[in-house]
Amino acid sequence: MTERLGPIPQDQLTPLQQQAAQSIIDGPRGALYGPFVPLLRSPELMEHAQRLGEYLRYRSAIGTRLSELAILVTARHWNQPVEWAIHAPIAAQEGIAAEVIDAIAHGRRPDGMAGEDAAVVDFCVELQRDKRVSDATYAAALAHFGEQGVVDLMGLCGYYTLLAMVMNGARTAAPVSTAAPLPELPAG
Repeated sequence: MTERLGPIPQDQLTPLQQQAAQSIIDGPRGALYGPFVPLLRSPELMEHAQRLGEYLRYRSAIGTRLSELAILVTARHWNQPVEWAIHAPIAAQEGIAAEVIDAIAHGRRPDGMAGEDAAVVDFCVELQRDKRVSDATYAAALAHFGEQGVVDLMGLCGYYTLLAMVMNGARTAAPVSTAAPLPELPAG
């Protein structure tokens, strides 16, 4: 499939697009890639989105390791190959076991999960799949993360859903990655 909203040549950027692109390049991401390529068409939206994402990805109340786990669940739910290609290697670097990453990739609940990892996966799966979270799953997340952590977890799911929708709609190409590509899941 052809990318619908690929990179804009530097000499064709408006001043607002140049400013928005530079703010991402100068921030912790260090480059304009993934969802920010199509989002650059709406520089104000991109600036607001990237600030939200910068907080959620780098400073959320649940920490980077668990944020990456939530991102993987969201990427799987949305069949989002760019998010997967970027975040599966980061999740591994943050200490998420290869078996957990593989189970999520194949649409399965990882075996043997407990504690915070189970709370994140169960919460994110329920929120994405059911569009709500059961009392038991909410209570488990609340016990582990407190109210701010639960809100940040919901924010992670919502933010990465936004990015997944943008990239799926724009047909953003997945970058080269050390991660195995996200497998197709059977319909149904």
